[in-house]
This record gives sequence, structure tokens and C-alpha cells, in this order.
Amino acid sequence: MNITTQLTLAIAAAFAAGSASAADDTFINPDWANSAWYVGGSLGQSRAAIDDKRLARSLTASGAALTSFTTDERELGYKLLVGKQLNQYFALEAGFFDLGKFGFAATTSRNGNLRGEAGFRGVNLDLVGQLPLTQRLSLLGRVGAQYARTTTHFSGNVLTGVTSPNAKENKTNAKAGLGLEYKLSEALALRGEVERYRISDAVGNRGDVDLLSLSLVYKLGRPAARPYVAPAPVVMADAPVAEVAPAPAPAPQPVSEKVSFAAEALFDFDKAVVKPDGKVALDAMLAKLEGMNTEVMIAVGHTDSVGSDDYNAKLSLRRADAVKAYLVSKGLEPARLYTEGKGEAQPVADNGTAAGRAKNRRVNIEIVGTRTSSR
Repeated sequence: MNITTQLTLAIAAAFAAGSASAADDTFINPDWANSAWYVGGSLGQSRAAIDDKRLARSLTASGAALTSFTTDERELGYKLLVGKQLNQYFALEAGFFDLGKFGFAATTSRNGNLRGEAGFRGVNLDLVGQLPLTQRLSLLGRVGAQYARTTTHFSGNVLTGVTSPNAKENKTNAKAGLGLEYKLSEALALRGEVERYRISDAVGNRGDVDLLSLSLVYKLGRPAARPYVAPAPVVMADAPVAEVAPAPAPAPQPVSEKVSFAAEALFDFDKAVVKPDGKVALDAMLAKLEGMNTEVMIAVGHTDSVGSDDYNAKLSLRRADAVKAYLVSKGLEPARLYTEGKGEAQPVADNGTAAGRAKNRRVNIEIVGTRTSSR
């Protein structure tokens, strides 16, 4: 039961569908991947190869000629699954599957006929590996074991070589799969997979049944959104005022201030355009700088470790440039503003945890200048 060509085409189609979906701009929480439990369901087409040569030899052993032979090798298959995310890259997944029923019908020159049908269903336990390609798209690979029950039924007036017209077989075999997962939202993901089940039927044969399917996967216990907390204002005491004469104006004092913004407070997912809430946060920062003569301002973007180094470096720089563009639109001189994109190179927390990655996604702004009044 070898359908290597079908398997290759299915994998290529799944990759093409995942790439086309990557243009979707729906906002998601990158911590979605670390929710502990998930459930899902799959629907697709299964395929098995009927051993027509062996059946033909059996039907013509008595000297009769085979006049017709038809097969039904494609069926609707489905599976239900529940999984536990072990870490960012691996999950353990259990499920129930039904690959459908496959059959054949044959006639011979001596008015002989034989019909057969075999159905496969069972349970499986897989180790699923996930390789993030972007924050939304991941490559999936799975290996595992499945315990399948095969029911076989034969009918007709030519039962040569069939020892049991109605037979059942329970057997444990291996299975494997490859596919793509695309995160539609914080809680919902779409998978396209092709899986191969090693099956033993009820008449002593072993072969493969392939299932090409689309799945919807729902994450349970997804993390709550983290509200943005603005930095505490800097309070500076007013200079004492003499009762007899006004105090002289204070000399300009060198000042260096640093402000850090969570990336989610300024930008939508995978974007480098300051959103309305981000503009409010930047306006609040500018209000605190009134009375300060800004000499130099540096905006530095940072990301977590999800995605490639090159992509993260470019995204962090685009975000720093977006912050600069907004500040220039509010009246700051472009020549005094500088930007850098550090990508994932300077983490401040552990990227192995959701909380750590959230801290690493940030934009730091450092302001150097002199202040002649406080606010």
C-alpha cells in the first residue's frame, strides 16, 4: 500500500496553504503556544491500496477468467484529539481515529462474484514536534503508536482462500505525520497534515493507510492579556523661593532618563505601525519631558526568540523607526533622534517562559539633555 506520490503532493499543498495564510493580520498573543492543554478535531480524505493482484490470483485459481474488478480506495476519515504542550517545541497528543471503509467488487467468467470491505478505527498516542517558522506559522512532525481495530467482511459465491467471511483484528502499529500549523487567534489554530498509519487487516495482510486532513485546534486556559502600566512619573522638588527676592533661575542640569515600553503597548502583532493606544503612551512620555532640552534621544527595539534572527532584527528596527517617526511628528528634531534594532540579541529575561518572552518584547527609549524646570 505505497502512495508516495500522493504523500509528496499533499505536503506541498499544505506548505502552500500555510504560506498564503501568513498574510493575515489578526492580532494574537505569542504566549498562546505555551498554553498547557488543547483539544481538536480533523476531517479529511484517507486512502488505502487494495491488493488486487493477490485477489485476482485467488479468483482465477479454478480456471475462471476475471471479467471485472473495481475498487473503492478513497474514503472520508476523521480524528478527535487532546494534547498537552510540554514546552515550546514538543507536545504529547492522544486521539481517536476512523479511517473509513475500503472495498472491492469482482466478477469472473463463470458467474462468480466476490465483494470485500475493510474498515479501520482506533486510538493513538503521538509525540508532536513543533518548529516555529514565524510567530504564527509552525512546521509539525509527529511519530507515535496506534492501536487499531480492523473489521473485514466478504460476500459472494467465490470465497476461495477466505477462511473467515467476517473477521476482526486488533493490532498495535506505528504511525507518523508531517504538516503545518497556523495560529488564527489566541485560542484557535488551523492544521494541515498528512499522516501514515501502518495497518494489519483481519486476513493477515499489512499495509499503509494515509490520511490527508485539516484540523481545528483550540487551546485551553490561554493566558490573560497583560495591561500596559505606564512608568511612574519622576517627581522633583521645587527650589525654595526667598520671601524678599525671587530666587535666581536654576542653571541647566544634565539629565539622562530611560523609559521602556512593552511591545504590545505600542504595536499590534507582527506590525511596526504605532497603534492609537501606543500614541497615547508616547504622548504621556513627551508630556513628562516638557521643560527639558533634548540633546539626544535613542529608541532601541527588542524582540523575543520566536522566529529567525534576521526577521527579529528587522522587525525590531522597523519598530524603533516607527517610534522615531511619531516623535518627529510631535515636533522633535529628526537629527537628534537615533534608532537601533537589537532583535533577540539582548534579552532581559528567560525566553523559555511566556513571562520571560513578554519582558523581552520591548522598546527602550533613552533621553539625554538638560532640564531647566521640573514637571
